[in-house]
Amino acid sequence: MYRAVLIFLCLALVVACGSLPDFSIAEEAPGWRTQRIPPTPQQNDGDAEAGWTYITTGGYVGSGMPYDFYVTKAGVTTDSVLNRPGLNARVPYGVTVFEAPNGVTVANGNCFTCHAGELMGEVVPGLGNSFSDYQANLNLMARGMNIAMLMQYDRQSFEYEAFEDFGRYFRDMSPLIRTNQPGVNPAFRLAEACMRHRDPEDLTYRDTPGWRMSAYTIATDTPPLWHVGKKHALYYTGMGRGDFTKLLFQASVLGIPDSTAARQAIHGFRDVLAWLRQLQPPSYPKNVEKILAEEGKLIFEENCSGCHGTYGETETYPNKLVSLEVIKTDSLYAQYTYQSGIVDWYNGSWFAQTEPRSYFEPSLGYVAPPLDGIWASAPYLHNGSVPTLEDLLNSVQRPTYWQRSGDSIDYDFEKVGWKYESGDRLRGDWVYDTTLPGYSNVGHYFGDKLTNAERRAVVEYLKTL
Repeated sequence: MYRAVLIFLCLALVVACGSLPDFSIAEEAPGWRTQRIPPTPQQNDGDAEAGWTYITTGGYVGSGMPYDFYVTKAGVTTDSVLNRPGLNARVPYGVTVFEAPNGVTVANGNCFTCHAGELMGEVVPGLGNSFSDYQANLNLMARGMNIAMLMQYDRQSFEYEAFEDFGRYFRDMSPLIRTNQPGVNPAFRLAEACMRHRDPEDLTYRDTPGWRMSAYTIATDTPPLWHVGKKHALYYTGMGRGDFTKLLFQASVLGIPDSTAARQAIHGFRDVLAWLRQLQPPSYPKNVEKILAEEGKLIFEENCSGCHGTYGETETYPNKLVSLEVIKTDSLYAQYTYQSGIVDWYNGSWFAQTEPRSYFEPSLGYVAPPLDGIWASAPYLHNGSVPTLEDLLNSVQRPTYWQRSGDSIDYDFEKVGWKYESGDRLRGDWVYDTTLPGYSNVGHYFGDKLTNAERRAVVEYLKTL
């Protein structure tokens, strides 16, 4: 039922899937191998407790389905994860009930639709949701939802007014964000599909889209939120620069009416940012071989820390952007974001032209992420193409096709990641196909030069982060 609710709400949604990418590919190397991303001024005066309240109960999406309408479609579900009060206790953790600007009580998805993941049967707020499956065609669902609303409410009613913005953006994005791979999240496509229907100056809705989107959907693994406190830029390519409060409330583009509502949301996300900065990953739940982990730490610091930082009493993180030429991982996502029309739109919009400024600076490379809680955040690489840490550090054993059960209890403590089957004739759900454009498991070959014993030691050390 909960998965159906999330699909119905379409907060991490995907729809129009072409067979091959239909956008230009940059042929020239960027002219650099690695570069450090400089820090930018941030709002540091938020309150973490208020941030938790806002991210779990706030109305930052702006509009949604009238609560009574939502209940007739999705039913009542007890929230046993966030333990929220009032009507929010009667909806799943990925849904929030809030008051729309006109006073109507509505329901819509929240940040935890994408940013709360299951691990060994427990929901972990801040962990990326790697069990989302957005391969369904949502176009008919979007049309049906709009028709059902018009059948129940007059177009001039307060209820329809409270729904209309969400209904428009849901309708416009539903034909454009369908994935051909399970477990990946099309967040960038969602932002594109909504923002191209917004006026850049005041963020109001416009019928005519501002740019053409490719028919092919490229999605990514959802990164954990506890990395935000170490980062100087957001997103896998480091393109999200400047003020984090504006960059973080991406879900708001699904339903806020205009820049006035956006300004109200960034005040709340100042507190959310404070909450994110104190968020910590879960600890590894099994015993760790301490001597082996100490050996792994030495190997890690000699071979990996230059990009991924150091951990323990003295922590460092270099915020290093690594060119495609060096990292050699699948380039299609970086290529896609590099040429997207959203870049010019964003940099000419309210987001970049008003204080505090945020802006997009795309690159042909990927950020080497912090590794805090890496044991919990399988699958690996930006596209989620590698199921375990052992496979990540030994590229020859990465499976071309692999299938997991879809149950978070099926965790492999030996290889550190998801238990899986591999083979050329896998059938059923949760089969990851690395031959599809944008989803190859190539690159990050740095572990190949290590011996099996050294790789085992590094994996043991990574359990401690």
